[in-house]
Amino acid sequence: MNKKIVFYTVGRILQIEGILLLLPTVVSLIYREKTALHLFLSALIAATVGAILMFLNRKGDRKIFAREGFASVALSWIMMSAIGALPFYLSGAIPSYTSAFFETVSGFTTTGASILPDITVLSHGLLFWRSFTHWVGGMGVLVFIMAIFPSESGRSVHIMRAEMPGPIVGKLVPKVRETAKILYLIYIAMTVIMTVLLMFGKMSLFDSLLHAFGTAGTGGFGMRPDSVGGYSPYCQWVITVFMLLCGINFNLYYLIIIGRFRSAVKSSELWCYLAIVAASIIAVVINITATLGNVYDSLSATIRHSAFQVVSVMTTTGFSTVDFNLWPEFSKTLLLVLMFIGGCAGSTAGGLKVSRLILMVKTVRRDLKRLIHPRSVNTVKFEGKTVENETVESLGSYFMIYAVVFFVMLMVVSFDRFNLTTTFSAVVACFNNVGPGLGGVGPLGNFSEFSVHSKWFLSLGMLLGRLEIFPILLTLSPSTWAKK
Repeated sequence: MNKKIVFYTVGRILQIEGILLLLPTVVSLIYREKTALHLFLSALIAATVGAILMFLNRKGDRKIFAREGFASVALSWIMMSAIGALPFYLSGAIPSYTSAFFETVSGFTTTGASILPDITVLSHGLLFWRSFTHWVGGMGVLVFIMAIFPSESGRSVHIMRAEMPGPIVGKLVPKVRETAKILYLIYIAMTVIMTVLLMFGKMSLFDSLLHAFGTAGTGGFGMRPDSVGGYSPYCQWVITVFMLLCGINFNLYYLIIIGRFRSAVKSSELWCYLAIVAASIIAVVINITATLGNVYDSLSATIRHSAFQVVSVMTTTGFSTVDFNLWPEFSKTLLLVLMFIGGCAGSTAGGLKVSRLILMVKTVRRDLKRLIHPRSVNTVKFEGKTVENETVESLGSYFMIYAVVFFVMLMVVSFDRFNLTTTFSAVVACFNNVGPGLGGVGPLGNFSEFSVHSKWFLSLGMLLGRLEIFPILLTLSPSTWAKK
C-alpha cells in the first residue's frame, strides 16, 4: 500500500472542502448571520488539516493502484463528513456531534435522512451547506478533483471506479480527466436549468438553488417541514422530471450531446428503468383511487403525487409532497421495493441499480438454460456486449455481502426497540441512500429518536451504500494496508 499518496489525496480533498465551505460562509454574511463565523472556522480547520496531510506526504510515488484508489475514496468521504459536521456542531444548531455527523454523512451520501425535528432552526448559511453537500456528493468530490486538476497518475480510473455508483464504470473518452470534466459539465448544466425553471414557478432564488442541489444529487433535504408539499404543482412537476432525469446514466447524455442519439436510446437499462417507473406510477394511482377514493380532490392531483413519490423513491432522492405513510399497504410495499432497486448505474441515484437487476435476471436465465442443456455455451450480454464471467461472479459476491451487511445493520438497529416497520425501513432508507422510510421515519418523521450507536451504524450504512460497500470494507481490512 502506497500510504503517502492516499493521505496526500485526502489532504487535497480537505483543502477543497475548505474552499467549498466559503460559499455558505458568504451566504451567511449576506443574511448577516452569526453562523458565518462557525462556517469560516470550519473552512479554516479543513484547509489546515488538508495542508498538514499534503505537506507530510508530499514526497513519494504518485501512482495509484486499485487499493490506493479504494482507500483514498473511503478515507476522503469519512474525513469530509467529520469536518463537514463542524458548522452544525459549533453553531449549536445540532448540539450532539453524533447527530451532526449523521446529518452531514446523510448530505454527502445524498441520502437525505435527517435528525432535525424542526428544520427552521437552521440559518440560511447552514441550510445552504446542508443542501450543497448533496450536490458535492452526488457526482463525487474526487471526480470533481480529477476534473479541475491535472492527474499525477495514469491510473486515476481506479478512483473513478471506487466513487462512481454502479457495477460497470467505463471512460467516455480516453483520458479520465476529460471524462470527469464532461460529467461535471452535464451535471452543472442540469442544475442551472432546473434552478431557472423553478424560479419561473415563483420559487425564490435561494429555494430554487437548494432544491436543484437536492434534485441533481438525488439527495432530498427539504427546507420546510412538509418538504416540497407547500410549493405549486408546477414546481412539483419540474422536480419530478429532473429527479427522473438525474436517475439516468449520465453517459447517455454525453452520447446525445455528441450526436449518437440512437446509441443512447438503445440502452436496455434506460428502458427498464422507465418501464419500472411507469408501471409503478400506474399501480399506485389505481391502488390509491380504488382504496382511498378522491383523497387528493382530483385524478390529476393523485397522478401528480403518485408520480412524484414513485420517482423520488426510485431515484433515492427522498423529497415528498404528501405523507405516503397514509397510503394503502400495497402502495407502501411497492415504494419499499423501489428503495432497493434504485436508479441507473452512472447516475447520482443510490440503491442496487437497475443494471444489476438486469444482470441478475440474465444470469439466472443463463443458469436455467445450463441445467436443461449442460453442454451448451451461454453468455450473459448487457447493452449488446458480452459480460465477462469475472463481472458476473462479482455480481453474486456483491449481493451476498449486501445481504450480510444489511442484516447485521438491521439487528444492531433493532436494539432501539422501534416497531419492525420503522426499524426495517430505516435501515433500507439509509443503506440505499433514500432518506425517508416508513413508520416513524416516514416523510413527516425523522431519525432524532434513534440511539447514539444506531446513528453511528446508520451513518456507516449510508457510506457503505453510497460507495457500494467495497471501498469501505477494503479500507477497514488490515491486509489492504500491508506493505507490497
